[in-house]
Amino acid sequence: MRELSTKYYFVFNNHAGKAKETLGFLKKLAPVLKLSNSHVLQKGIGTNKAEFVKALQSAVEALMSSSPKRMSIEAMAETARQLGIQVDEDIEQCQRASEYAKEITVQIKDVAKYKREKLRLQGEPWKNLAEVEKELCRMRNQGDIPLEKYKSQMKRKLLELRVQQNKHDLTDGLTTFITGLGRLPPEEKHYFLKWMKFDLDHIARVNLSKLRDQYKEKCKNSKYDPREFAEHDKLISASSLGVEHFMRELGQFYEAEHAMVKEGKIAESQRQFLHLPGIAADLMLEGFPMELIDGDVSNIPLQWVTDVLTQLHAKLGGRSRTLVLTVLGVQSTGKSTLLNTMFGLQFAVSIGRCTRGAFMSLIKVAENFQQELGCDFILVIDTEGLKAPELAKLEDSYEHDNELATLVVGLSDITIVNMAMENTTEMKDVLQIVVHAFLRMEEIGHKPNCQFVHQNVSDVSAHEQNMRDRKHLLEQMDEMTKAAANMEKKGREMKFSDIMDYDLEKHNWYIPGLWHGVPPMAPVNMGYSENVYELKKYLFEFLKGCSQNRSPKDIPQFLEWVRSLWNAVKHENFISFRNSLIAEAYNQRCL
Repeated sequence: MRELSTKYYFVFNNHAGKAKETLGFLKKLAPVLKLSNSHVLQKGIGTNKAEFVKALQSAVEALMSSSPKRMSIEAMAETARQLGIQVDEDIEQCQRASEYAKEITVQIKDVAKYKREKLRLQGEPWKNLAEVEKELCRMRNQGDIPLEKYKSQMKRKLLELRVQQNKHDLTDGLTTFITGLGRLPPEEKHYFLKWMKFDLDHIARVNLSKLRDQYKEKCKNSKYDPREFAEHDKLISASSLGVEHFMRELGQFYEAEHAMVKEGKIAESQRQFLHLPGIAADLMLEGFPMELIDGDVSNIPLQWVTDVLTQLHAKLGGRSRTLVLTVLGVQSTGKSTLLNTMFGLQFAVSIGRCTRGAFMSLIKVAENFQQELGCDFILVIDTEGLKAPELAKLEDSYEHDNELATLVVGLSDITIVNMAMENTTEMKDVLQIVVHAFLRMEEIGHKPNCQFVHQNVSDVSAHEQNMRDRKHLLEQMDEMTKAAANMEKKGREMKFSDIMDYDLEKHNWYIPGLWHGVPPMAPVNMGYSENVYELKKYLFEFLKGCSQNRSPKDIPQFLEWVRSLWNAVKHENFISFRNSLIAEAYNQRCL
């Protein structure tokens, strides 16, 4: 111990039972550990707790300032090895996977530049494709051009964009990524994806930190240039990078190639990416989330999603009866954390929005439980936060949120509407537009169950105390539904419960905050897990109760539903007003 450079501090409670023995032991240790009086902090009977805490803080502060030695956790591994402690990263499979990941991530310095130069099929090309696809359905800019001619122009433009995409070759990084997913054994593949996630998160975090510092400097500058700030905002938005971006790029390569085959420009035998949906299906089976909606362009890569899920159905031997559970809520209300806690999933969690869109994760139902629930799997869909501040200034922000909300609610058997505290105002506008859209889409014929989850509510009597607020919300929703029905010229009066299955008393949940105090030192609040467990238990009981009255869709039926609903959403001219009452008032004024 004499050779160690570690400094030791002892907190001594001198009114404890064996105070004298302890003090004697410390005196013997003093010359060995080079202890002085400052290294022993005594807490007597009359010691003020606040003052004692300050003394502890001062000791730690003095220690940190006097010791220039700094070491990363990664560097500690060498010391751990010397002490005979096993290091997980020393496992051969883990090291090989790390090398694969490093081959890709070592090239990434500037995230926005890397995405622009190496992930070339997403970004502007994919955004343009999405816009043309929707324009082909909505015909907003047709003007005086004859319908068939305009459609022909749009289809030609769509094909041109796909041809441009198909001209690109796989970059070295993508080739390594495909090799890692396709050829590594299952255990190494898991390590590979984890290393990719860690490395990409670190790179993105460093990039984002620099950009935010630059933004602060610009804010301090008295000369304000809106265009410069707008450009910087775009850079910050583009600074997120994860495994999902690589998967998205593979999806675009697959879609471009499929379009070329469909148009007869390349033969079926010349296809390079036919194996990619199988790789993605394997990842879903292993519990990794799969992107359903690309939120950056508000579009679904339909052919890619279709073929991935078709492969998944084949790998399951046709046994794929699935219940769909989705979560919807305003940004940073704890949606992903709720699903991760409830089902042990791996949805990315962060404060603020990094990745946009919707991701789906597959949960296998235990065989002895399948008959009771009437399904083989539960498909959980996590969505981006609605009403994001960074999107509020965009002219199509309402449309973006409305499309997303309508799609995920339309796909679900159960929708969890997640809210911060007892405040329901923030979600009303979104739900109103969903109702409005459902009234227009008569072919939907679907009535999902709706569960309202109010997070960060610690009062045990919250459910009883908020009865009046819940009733008021339902009255407002009924009013909005009635207004929307009038706009759509429905022959009968309609209520919110005609559109969605909602029980005022049973379908509201109040959950305390995740942390018991202020992070990062705060412990996890046990009440959070307990309440989430109660919600989960109720959901399964609910599913059991209604299993006789419904037949879950298998994956081919779910895909047909996705296609039908997405087609309806693309044809839907979403009103960009905040809610149905405002829209109705506008219509009345225009008469």
